[in-house]
Amino acid sequence: MAMEPKPRKEVDRHTERSIRFHSTHRTRAQMAGPVFMIRVSSFGLLLLVFSPACAQNVPLPGDPNHVILSLLHSMPVGGGYLATDAATRDLQFAVQVTGGRLQVNPFAARTTYCSGATYLVFIRAIQLMVPESSLAGGLAETLAIKGQPDGVGVWGRWNANGPGTACLFTELGLGPNFTSFEAARPGDFMKIFWTKAVGRREHGHSVIYLGREQQNGVEMIRFWSSNKPLGYGEKSVPRSRIAFAIFSRLERPENIERSASLPPRNGYLSGLLATESSISEAVGKSGTER
Repeated sequence: MAMEPKPRKEVDRHTERSIRFHSTHRTRAQMAGPVFMIRVSSFGLLLLVFSPACAQNVPLPGDPNHVILSLLHSMPVGGGYLATDAATRDLQFAVQVTGGRLQVNPFAARTTYCSGATYLVFIRAIQLMVPESSLAGGLAETLAIKGQPDGVGVWGRWNANGPGTACLFTELGLGPNFTSFEAARPGDFMKIFWTKAVGRREHGHSVIYLGREQQNGVEMIRFWSSNKPLGYGEKSVPRSRIAFAIFSRLERPENIERSASLPPRNGYLSGLLATESSISEAVGKSGTER
């Protein structure tokens, strides 16, 4: 998923195994005006604030969105934003294979960029929801960060310009992609486009959606990522600043096993560093519901 700007190219073990996912296929609620918010306190606790009218938008225990949100309090805080080759090398240490098993240590990438931060949460969530035995060997190698270029492999898709995460979700059948803020739920992955440019001149941000709120009469969008300038943490921006967004909801984490047969390269994503695309093409190529 694209970053701002684009680089040229410990986890509590009790927490990791305490959350068990019972696979359920849920459809997203078509609700207007969700005001559910996730806040990470200075004590590392998730504080849930919502109105009763929007209670059905609250992720439930066992739901993938709930798992994703529960991981945020154990991620690094701050550290600064850095989009460089050095930051990518740190990510390789953060998501690597040791003894045939996938190891994820977010604190090895203390200073990173947006798509690196969201990928760390994504892979940790997969670890909690998929049997450990399934994530060994070849699949573990597929999920590790090895400096893959944009559009190549799992990480290369996630880190690409354009709808990288959405393309990955469609190719693997991980869950739906959509553009409606009204349908979005806290814990959805979100690609923000700050302008309508997609591709070479793109300005985007990979985040985890936390909700909407009103501040002095202005609708604000709150999210978690590695943000400029402070790094890991929450941020909120006026909705009017966002030109376009694509949400990706993890509903079928078990389909990550399809990564083993994923085509090596997504040609559309691979080309976006050097070519221009459009919002309509990004939506079409990623199978996003508009």
